[in-house]
Amino acid sequence: MNKNLRTIDKSLKIFLSIYIIVITIGVTIGLSFVRLTTSMTPKGTIERFKGSEDVENSDFEIKENYPKPISEMLLTTHNHILGLSFIFLSIGLIFYFNSIIKGFWKTILMIEPLISVVVSFGSIWLMRFVHQDFVYLTIISAILMYLSFYIMAFVSLLDLRKTF
Repeated sequence: MNKNLRTIDKSLKIFLSIYIIVITIGVTIGLSFVRLTTSMTPKGTIERFKGSEDVENSDFEIKENYPKPISEMLLTTHNHILGLSFIFLSIGLIFYFNSIIKGFWKTILMIEPLISVVVSFGSIWLMRFVHQDFVYLTIISAILMYLSFYIMAFVSLLDLRKTF
């Protein structure tokens, strides 16, 4: 297939550009929620899923976070794996037709977020029920996942912008 983002019809370029901007806004809002609920720290992430440290017996002290029950863990995992996989499918398909990054790196950037979404949410389960040090696997895989997404979005928008 000889099509690339530079050569498609102007109306499709506009549509794809707006779509990429909208999903990028949505992903960024999701990251803002992560920042709000975890402070983007290992300790904050552990507390989000395993619960806050026990507070001394006091009538006025209440735990900030309780351990997430299995039902909430299942719902969070289900929603995120399904939702993010569709986001990564759509940005990956658009990115596939870019003319800037080719070969090995194109393939890595397209596949990496799909692998990382499973690793990220799998490691949350491991952190919650096995050992809290799995938080570092969660953080590393999430960084790779979002970095891949933002690179694909940026490169695709850059390629769509040409001859706009």
